[in-house]
Amino acid sequence: MRRWLGLLALVALALLGGCSATRLMYNNAELFLRWQTGRYLDVHGPQSEELDTRIAAFLAWHRAEALPRYVALVREADARIGRGLSRADLVWGYDSFQKETRAAMRAAAEQAAPLLDRLSDEQLEHLRSRFAEDNRKFAKEQLEGDETERRRRRVKRNVERLEDWLGSLSNAQVERVRRYSERAPLVGEMRDRERRRLQAEFVAILRAREATRRLPEWAQHWDRLREPAFAAAHRANVDALYDMLLELDRSLTPEQRASARARMLEFAADFERLAVK
Repeated sequence: MRRWLGLLALVALALLGGCSATRLMYNNAELFLRWQTGRYLDVHGPQSEELDTRIAAFLAWHRAEALPRYVALVREADARIGRGLSRADLVWGYDSFQKETRAAMRAAAEQAAPLLDRLSDEQLEHLRSRFAEDNRKFAKEQLEGDETERRRRRVKRNVERLEDWLGSLSNAQVERVRRYSERAPLVGEMRDRERRRLQAEFVAILRAREATRRLPEWAQHWDRLREPAFAAAHRANVDALYDMLLELDRSLTPEQRASARARMLEFAADFERLAVK
């Protein structure tokens, strides 16, 4: 759902894949988003042409409005990493990312809504079937295995992500990541329920032909009806992540800190170049 409403997939790939991925994915963003939306929206002829136009308009907005803000945020993040992180810095980073994410989701929804309001019942059924396919894939990747296995996979993912930014972690640093990964709440089942809730709400808005009126606000505040238990678990996970990152920050070698800062500056330079294209 959210991969259609925003540029989150591009952001995620950039963060995980490095700065060359930022340029590669952004320069091909129109094709990438067209491919993604084509999985969900079975459009042809004039509707297909309209979709291309709306994707191009969204990306033009993102290049003109969002990328300059990303440059400022990344440069500020670099300065904060350079002086050593505090909890306030992590809160600022999380809140800033959330703000930018919500702005992109609203802008994408504003562009998409008029087209979505004209989808036929058959096209909506195609969309619903794609969601069902995604849910089966999510269950296979995220919900299979016992708690021990799922926590082991989380440790591996977290270590890989951190080493992509910092270089090799010491044994003590890996152990700190393991403690976080093994203690923080597992929320796979709650995420699965949230995904299904969002999908159902999205399809209901489209079936009612109310996307133009309702979708932008809904997309910007998609989590306002989140299950209380999930909201609490999410908050606990974020707090535990902050604790882990602060402890890691105090243990960084000069080389690791320099690696993180170099990555930040590369992102800033990439965003600056992309914003003026």
